[in-house]
Amino acid sequence: MFGFGSDDKTNSLTMDLPHPHSLLDTGVQGVISRPLDRVDGPKKVSGAATYAAEYRFDDLAYGVLVGATIGAGKVVKIDADAIRAIPGVIDVVTDFDSFIRVAAQGGETSAPTQGVKEITSVGQIVAIVLAESFEVARDAAQRLPIGYEASKGAYNFDGHRDEAVKPPPGATEPHSKHGDVDQAMADAPVTIDVTYTTPSQNSAAMEPHASTAVWEEDGSLTLYGAYQMPTSDASQLADALGLSAKQVRIVARYIGGGFGSKLGIAPESVAAAIAARKIGRPVKAVMARQQVFEATVRRSNTEQRVRLAAGRDGKLTAIGHESLCSNQPGEGYFEPVGIGTHMLYGGENRLITHDNVPLNLVLSGSMRAPGEAVGMLGLECAMDELAETLDMDPIALRKVNDPAQDPEKQVPYSSRQLARCLDQGAAKFGWDQRAKAGTRREGEWLIGMGVASAVRGNMLMESSAEVEIHPDGSATVSSAMTDIGTGSYTILAQIASEILGIPVDRITMALGDTNAPPAAGSGGSWGAGSSGSAVYLACEMLRSKLAEAMGVAEDALTLKDGHAIGDNRSRPIGELVGDRLAATGTIKPGKQEKETSQASYGAHFAEVAVNAVTGETRVRRMLGVFAAGRILNAKTARSQCLGGMTFGIGTALTEDLIHDTRSGKMVNRDLAEYHVPVNADVPQLDVHFLDERDIHANPIHAKGIGELGISGAAAAVANAIYNACGVRIRGFPVTLDKLLPELPAM
Repeated sequence: MFGFGSDDKTNSLTMDLPHPHSLLDTGVQGVISRPLDRVDGPKKVSGAATYAAEYRFDDLAYGVLVGATIGAGKVVKIDADAIRAIPGVIDVVTDFDSFIRVAAQGGETSAPTQGVKEITSVGQIVAIVLAESFEVARDAAQRLPIGYEASKGAYNFDGHRDEAVKPPPGATEPHSKHGDVDQAMADAPVTIDVTYTTPSQNSAAMEPHASTAVWEEDGSLTLYGAYQMPTSDASQLADALGLSAKQVRIVARYIGGGFGSKLGIAPESVAAAIAARKIGRPVKAVMARQQVFEATVRRSNTEQRVRLAAGRDGKLTAIGHESLCSNQPGEGYFEPVGIGTHMLYGGENRLITHDNVPLNLVLSGSMRAPGEAVGMLGLECAMDELAETLDMDPIALRKVNDPAQDPEKQVPYSSRQLARCLDQGAAKFGWDQRAKAGTRREGEWLIGMGVASAVRGNMLMESSAEVEIHPDGSATVSSAMTDIGTGSYTILAQIASEILGIPVDRITMALGDTNAPPAAGSGGSWGAGSSGSAVYLACEMLRSKLAEAMGVAEDALTLKDGHAIGDNRSRPIGELVGDRLAATGTIKPGKQEKETSQASYGAHFAEVAVNAVTGETRVRRMLGVFAAGRILNAKTARSQCLGGMTFGIGTALTEDLIHDTRSGKMVNRDLAEYHVPVNADVPQLDVHFLDERDIHANPIHAKGIGELGISGAAAAVANAIYNACGVRIRGFPVTLDKLLPELPAM
């Protein structure tokens, strides 16, 4: 469905049909796809970009959150009077009914679980201490006496795995079955039946969660927060506070990383809002790093049983991917481990399941590429094991199982260049130099290469944007869309510039404010395709209006360098505007997402060195080859893939969120002890994009790329480790203590 709205100011498109023609194809302005510098870059590097914790208000009170010290039980007393006499303390605020017990999942419009008298994990926020300075608030919060009645909690995954429950449907169905995997395994000449495990992980975004709450005179709330999805987050916050969504405004103009941890509201937002309302002053609450770890979300640990059945030619006849995850009791989210398995390879017999083990640990939620980031680790390492068993090249095995259509939905792929990614990557990486496992050596170092496929489902989410052209020929793009470091400010400006012929430096971007048209925000790699399409549609309408004002047919109009050109005439665009020329674009998902299987694809290649004496692993080089529709900005797209590949190194080698199985306490709850990759861990990373347009995805023909770079990256490293030393480690991360006992004798 397509057409101008009844007010003649809205251009709405529902993706029911392919969109073969795009205004971005003309290339007249010449900015789309170019590696332009970030338009917000100068503000960020000069300190002029204001983040959630940096807003200043008169009479601002500082809030420090207080977390529970037990993993299960209830609060019986908070002795606020014990600290109220400390000079500078304003108040101690708690609301056992309204404070949120856990962070919200992204995209939900209702509040997460509320009520903090019952404790379900260590670190659960139960109170906020307010003071005239941060230092006083922090000191008083540390002294606040809290009485508990502890109860027996469940902290040990292995000890409670038999209590696993089937969760409700989420990003994918929890259980999916086609054919008979058991029979196919019994009949096949070659089978693999292995179990891989991954630990809990933390997003570890640079900016901690922060909220500054300001109540307006009309009873509405403005929250300056670090949130990825302001539109739905405002609804969550309103529901938690008993307000209508129109009474809550969220401002999130700059966000220092999120990786899924800021998709939904976290406890500091509600605590700050309730405290500000109680004392009648603005309140700022910034989580300490340890609170970010303990009171937001983690990626669930996983136990993945992967079964593959194949003929001697490598053709799969069955895929089984059965996963155990964990979450708090009563919480329905599950890590969708098998989400990529549904569409990646053929095989008529298929079983993909997910079950949750209820544990009193911090909430499980979305972290960059939920599902694929860890699920591809199990599947792609198992594929490597199958190739080894068959004595078959791992790339050849993947190509022979490249299906012509989605093997479960039985619909065509909107676009799919997995085989090309594998072939081009092999040529660029020098795959033909790969040796047999454990046979290539350079002194103490054993050298190996590994490969893995990459897939990340593509999603289109309803989003809107307004574009206004001003009489001076400049333009403003407004939307509740956010930029979490992905490049939204720049990419949306490029789209507007390309269609309207207005230079990028004359376009003002106004993002991250729910007073602007609503947007799905940043998450699920849908940002550029969804909000980018909304900007496209608004500009398409403005182009039509400019042609009308110019007195020429639309197909005879050229917009370039701030001028409208047609019928041998040229006029500055600003002269055609009048008092105000604005339009709103709205994109909605439609039949195309059901009639086609949409995903971005790629291939990861890694070379590692394993020290035969110490067991140390060093990644020497990596290459990622990706096909993700139209690349809107080559520089920001490359940066996204570099970040994803770095995540993959961390998943493979270092990241492990550890809980004490006796108490549920998090052992490594800061960046000193939770080991993300640092410069010394990350070698030269190369990224290459294949030219592609996906006419089924959206009118700009782009697909998600923010999470494609992590999907499969860790598996390529793990497979390279096996090729280097002949040791297969199935429990991640692959640390030297796991490798050393298995290494061959010197």
